[in-house]
Amino acid sequence: MNKTHDRPLIDAARWLNLYESGCPAPAAAELPDLAAELTEALRHPDPDIRDGAPYVVLRTWIQRDVIDKPLRARLGAVMADRFDDPEIQARTFAPLVLDMIVSRGDLDLAWLAAFRRWFPAETDLRAYDPEIGWLHAVAHGADLLGTFGLHPEVDPKEMLALAAERLVVPTDELFAQQEDDRLAQGIARTLTRPELSEADAVGWLDAIETDFAAGRRGAPTVAAHTSNAMRTLRMLYLLADTGVRIDGAPAPVRPPHAEALKRRLTEVLALTFRGA
Repeated sequence: MNKTHDRPLIDAARWLNLYESGCPAPAAAELPDLAAELTEALRHPDPDIRDGAPYVVLRTWIQRDVIDKPLRARLGAVMADRFDDPEIQARTFAPLVLDMIVSRGDLDLAWLAAFRRWFPAETDLRAYDPEIGWLHAVAHGADLLGTFGLHPEVDPKEMLALAAERLVVPTDELFAQQEDDRLAQGIARTLTRPELSEADAVGWLDAIETDFAAGRRGAPTVAAHTSNAMRTLRMLYLLADTGVRIDGAPAPVRPPHAEALKRRLTEVLALTFRGA
C-alpha cells in the first residue's frame, strides 16, 4: 500500500470476474495483496478500472467485513495520504473510500485532519474529464463531509464551517453535475445532529452572508462560486423542509432547528437577488 506513481499491473479480468460472481471473500492469506491492488486501482487514470468492478468489490468487501477493522485502518491511512497526491483522480476518489470506512463507524482523527486540509483547498473542481472520467471533488467530498458530520466523535460545527469554507473559495468552475445537491445533502445530514444548538445550526451561514454581501458590492455579474453557493443553499432549504435521507432511518429526517435554519437561509439568499 505504498505511494508510488509507477503503474502496477491491475488484473481487470480478475476483478470483473469477482464482481460478476457476487464479490465472494478471498482466502485470508490473499486478502492483503488484493487490498493493495484495490488501492492502486482506485487511483488509476483509466475510468473503467478506477470506477468499475474494483470499486464495487471494495465497497462490498467493506460492507461485509471481509476487509476487517485493522485492514480498514491501513486502507484509511493510505486514502488520507492520497489527498496530497499530484493526480486529481487519486485525490478525488480518496474521499469515496474513506466514506465507506467511516460509514462503518471507524475513525482516525488523522483522516479527518487530512480531509479538512484538502476539501476547501482543492482547485480542480471539474466533475468529469473526457479521458479520465468522473472526478467529482466536491460531490465526493460532500458525501464524506456528511458521513463525518454524523459520526459521534466528530464535532458537527467543524463540518458546517468546512462546508461554508468550501463555498466561499473563488473558482471559475460552475457546479454542473449535482455537486450543489450533494453538498447540500452532506450539510443537511450534519445538521441532524441533536447536540447542535440553534445558534450552531445557523451560525456557519455568517461567512457565506459576508461573501454574498461583498459580491453584491463588487462585480456586475454573479461569480461562479456565488452561483454554486446560491444553488447549494436553495437545495438545503428544501432538505430542511422535507428532511434528508439517513441510512437506517425509516423516513427522511428533518434537522432539529429546521425552521430557524429556513429563516436564516431566506435572509442570506435575499442578498443575491439583484432584480431586473
